Amino acid sequence: MSLLTLSDIVIRIAGRTLLDRADLTVDPGRRIGLVGRNGAGKSTLLKAIAGDLAIDGGEIRMAARARLGQVKQEAPEGDSPLLDIVLQGDRERLALLAEAETAEPHRLAEIHERLRAIGADSAPARAAAILAGLGFDAAAQARPIAEFSGGWRMRVALATALFAQPDLLLLDEPTNHLDLEATLWLETWLAKFPGAAIIVSHDRGLLDRCVHAIAHLDRGKITLTPGGFEEFVRIRTERAAQQAAMAVKVAAQRAHMQAYVDRFRFKASKARQAQARLKAIAKLPAIEAVVEDTPTRFEFPQPQQIAPPILALDRAAAGYDGRPVLRHLSLRVDMDDRIALLGANGNGKSTLAKLIAGRLDPLTGEVRRGPKLKVGYFAQHQTEELVPGQTPVDHMARALPRATETQVRSQLARFGLDADRAGTAISSLSGGEKARLLLALATRDAPQLLILDEPTNHLDIDAREALVRALADFEGAVLLITHDPHLVELVADRLWLVADGTVAPFEGDLDDYRALLAERARPANKTEAAPSRREDRRERAEARAATAPLRRRAKDAEARMAKLAAERAKIEAKLADPALYVPGRAVEVTAAQTRLAAIGRETEAAELEWLEAAEALEAAGS
Repeated sequence: MSLLTLSDIVIRIAGRTLLDRADLTVDPGRRIGLVGRNGAGKSTLLKAIAGDLAIDGGEIRMAARARLGQVKQEAPEGDSPLLDIVLQGDRERLALLAEAETAEPHRLAEIHERLRAIGADSAPARAAAILAGLGFDAAAQARPIAEFSGGWRMRVALATALFAQPDLLLLDEPTNHLDLEATLWLETWLAKFPGAAIIVSHDRGLLDRCVHAIAHLDRGKITLTPGGFEEFVRIRTERAAQQAAMAVKVAAQRAHMQAYVDRFRFKASKARQAQARLKAIAKLPAIEAVVEDTPTRFEFPQPQQIAPPILALDRAAAGYDGRPVLRHLSLRVDMDDRIALLGANGNGKSTLAKLIAGRLDPLTGEVRRGPKLKVGYFAQHQTEELVPGQTPVDHMARALPRATETQVRSQLARFGLDADRAGTAISSLSGGEKARLLLALATRDAPQLLILDEPTNHLDIDAREALVRALADFEGAVLLITHDPHLVELVADRLWLVADGTVAPFEGDLDDYRALLAERARPANKTEAAPSRREDRRERAEARAATAPLRRRAKDAEARMAKLAAERAKIEAKLADPALYVPGRAVEVTAAQTRLAAIGRETEAAELEWLEAAEALEAAGS
């Protein structure tokens, strides 16, 4: 029996039809990712399912006595401790405990039986575990909610929804207020969640690892595809190709028969055949045209190359009001570095970003910068600095006072802010459009170092992929702070761990970090088998740590080979241009050929290093 059924749903907002006779069925225990472009109606649909929005047509049916859970839009307030707020999320448990105070003996037995069935005794421990996974330690769980900022309060709202153990859980962008550590924890929790869920998310990793199917909301209809997001993209691409091929085939058949009709329809001897072909044309299947969305593209201006290191920290400390948050910082950044910062919120990731960006002076030690270094800095809180009544053109013109209007609009267009959106007041822009403006402002001077602090919070999946492609083409250094594991895995080739008041390179990849977090989160077990299990886990962790340098070496070699291949392609294209072989450019030709030969040697060395690392890894594994 279905848990939730949507039949012929119609929803209109401000005269615009978001859902047009859409259907969806959710079975018990089935987790579905709901995807679609910004503005397609995903959040609106969740509100309709929750009963917070009236539908204009169709029917929404929930199974009898099914419990619905969702994250409230308003952050919790008051003086209650976090743990108490989360415990209040299980209404049935609270009602049973209250009834038990005055119940008759025969009813009291029923109440205690039901309390045992729903695990009431373990409720405080479960609530504490969920809060811990979302970044609240034991001391924080005892503090009143009023002491926390809005983002942390929304984590409590999420914890409350998860704790309630509903039959159907509705989640709308659940990772927006989480750091990477909490996001990884949520993925693990959702993968084990026994109930059904509808999850609106732009996080590809979460959609690949935590759902059974993808529901695509597009042009008012919902199409369900089994598997995660990667499988959805593959199937959708194949369907589009098949649809396009069928459309071409049918069009050719139609044109062939129509040509016969046009030629012979008024010739008596051919009239019957012409009429037969007219009927055949009418019976040809109507192939819906493949309507491709305009692809999202971002483009970072390419920086001027400068000598390494472009930035170095020497025994530096950083903090506020004379109190250090980070100490003993001795790090360097080169032009080809792609660094992601790991560590829970509050450990100092943003403090390090501000120090490197020059927005924070070191308390002690030294920060050495290349004399021509330009730094581009992006942070979500910068949206508060935008002037609501002004347009993106106004902001960019102020940031580039010597630029022409064409140059101003060209920089905005690099990030998909076309003429209409560039002239729209900030107050009327979406969160994703504001993020694009901040990216355009951060890169206006073609910086050698780009610092991105949570750049994807308001970007849809297409825009996130555009950001990944743009960063792959960017020839400067990148320092990345993000809760998006997909972005880290595709962009970063170095990881720095911000923890215990300092920053150090993390020898391993994101899988190693997941394993480290899981090991830290796993509660101690006092059974006899526990020591051996802990020993096994320790040995596996030590084995991964031992091979981490080899895996890093192989990954670095792969990255070098990719960069060399891209450089080779550019030089070969240049050498293939006849315009290069004119008087006065002989030196340029010689330099290109010399570099091409050097690339060949460097590629061979990188390939050899990769092979050696791969063989060593294989030997270590065996």
